[in-house]
Amino acid sequence: DFEASFIRLIDKVTNGSRIEINQTGTTLYYQPGLLYGGSLEHDCSPSRSIGYYLESLLCLAPFMKHPLKIVLRGVTNDQVDPSVDVLKATALPLLKKFGIDGESLEIKINRRGMPPKGGGEILFACPVKKVLQPIQFTDPGKIKRIRGTAYSVRVSPQMANRMVESARSILNKFLPDIYIYTDHMKGVNSGKSPGFGLCLVAETINGTLLSAELASNPQGQGAAVLPEELGQNCAKLLLEEVYRGGCVDSTNQSLALLLMTLGQQDVSKVLLGPLSPYTIEFLRHLRSFFQIMFKIEMKSPEEEHKGGEKVLMTCVGIGFSNLSKTIR
Repeated sequence: DFEASFIRLIDKVTNGSRIEINQTGTTLYYQPGLLYGGSLEHDCSPSRSIGYYLESLLCLAPFMKHPLKIVLRGVTNDQVDPSVDVLKATALPLLKKFGIDGESLEIKINRRGMPPKGGGEILFACPVKKVLQPIQFTDPGKIKRIRGTAYSVRVSPQMANRMVESARSILNKFLPDIYIYTDHMKGVNSGKSPGFGLCLVAETINGTLLSAELASNPQGQGAAVLPEELGQNCAKLLLEEVYRGGCVDSTNQSLALLLMTLGQQDVSKVLLGPLSPYTIEFLRHLRSFFQIMFKIEMKSPEEEHKGGEKVLMTCVGIGFSNLSKTIR
């Protein structure tokens, strides 16, 4: 269901793609077309969140022929995929490091939608880039502040405040500069299902962003979650992410590695925390598609007493450039 919706989305942003699926739905023949972009709308399947679709668009958007401006509708926050809030807080600054910036780079949440019924709506806009800059991003730096969003839809607005209090009760032991914004959407903007959740982002002096998030169980599934518990667990997840460390958090590892691969024929380096299983599989894909191998060096934490084991990833970009010319 959600995979079919994803294929339709890819068909919308490209021009001349050929997609054939056999009758049992087990094999897919896909011949890619040109990345076209433009102003689009897409209704995502409510069985996965918008983050699932947005992750792929973040990889493709800089290389379109026309700047992409797309409205996605569906579930904005769930327990499986990275939420729109986290991608807005961590993936956009990562794109800027590679030189993809401009006023038109934004993710805007118009409505929130919680599972199972969704009803959220976001706008994603991204400018077109001809070439990417190589990056040297090896010193994460010390954490200076924590920002976050506690959101609640179709439940009491007090839920958000309770999550903020419980998350702060843990994080305030470590640093004072914590501001968690409460976001309570009413009426048509609150989607079709009740729910609440919290996303936290820790920022370092060198501009590294590490994120963690949790959402309540969907209506009618699993036991009810107390906002206090959710707030505390989310704070602990953030501390876990800080312990893992690196210059890119675990949700965006693969995006950083892809943009390094597509960079100029120059050396890019990035320091990551322990690689997630998804990232390891993604490195295999990079090898089979681009014939590119990363140099992987282990950095043990004993040298600096900073959290878990780190990995220094180094590669030389393939020198990809966006050849689509706009015909005026």
